[in-house]
Amino acid sequence: MSKKPVVGLVPMVNEEKSRCEMPWSYCRALEGAGALPVILPLLTDPADLAQAVSVCSGILLTGGPDVDPARYGEETLPACGQIIPQRDEMEDLLFQAALAADKPVLGICRGVQAMNVALGGTLWQDLPTQVGGPLIHSQSRPYDKTWHKVSVTPGTPLAELLGVEELAVTSRHHQAVKDVAPALKTMAYAPDGVVEAVWMPGKRFVWGVQWHPESVYQTSQASQKLFAAFVNQCR
Repeated sequence: MSKKPVVGLVPMVNEEKSRCEMPWSYCRALEGAGALPVILPLLTDPADLAQAVSVCSGILLTGGPDVDPARYGEETLPACGQIIPQRDEMEDLLFQAALAADKPVLGICRGVQAMNVALGGTLWQDLPTQVGGPLIHSQSRPYDKTWHKVSVTPGTPLAELLGVEELAVTSRHHQAVKDVAPALKTMAYAPDGVVEAVWMPGKRFVWGVQWHPESVYQTSQASQKLFAAFVNQCR
């Protein structure tokens, strides 16, 4: 029997309870796509993270709290939420190690934001106060239902994978990609122009999506295709 590809997940951090945590939905989506998910500890030693990358077939950058604006050269606005510096540092080092090893990376929600910042891009610290408009990017429960649609850019890898120009997605965020990093290309936009998906040309698989495909994995063919594409690159 062939071994499943091991995918390392960046942990959620619960500072109040001094815990690293992980929503089941990430693991279930990876398992459904044929991977073996492994939740990584909160590490900031470059050598440890390089070793973690070496034993993983791919890396999934999960959702979570806000990225520190200092990492993209901005002052923290009052509407910016919780910041966990140790996670910021871990994610940056882990992502850089994965790039150096050309390991597949999938960033989800905060994950795509962390990728963009690590490569020199910036973020909207708070969409309601900085962008405004009628579109609400942070949906109410239940989270396993789609919330708004995104436009998929024709000719991009995401369009080729899904075969659609419009996609209904979940949405649970108040930060988002503002200035796209030079190394990244955009693959999808929200109706208000907010970037919803990016990819990195020249790498085996470095994709990021602002929505939560894991939340609708059981019912969404598009989410199943996305995780299958990632896991297949991890094999």
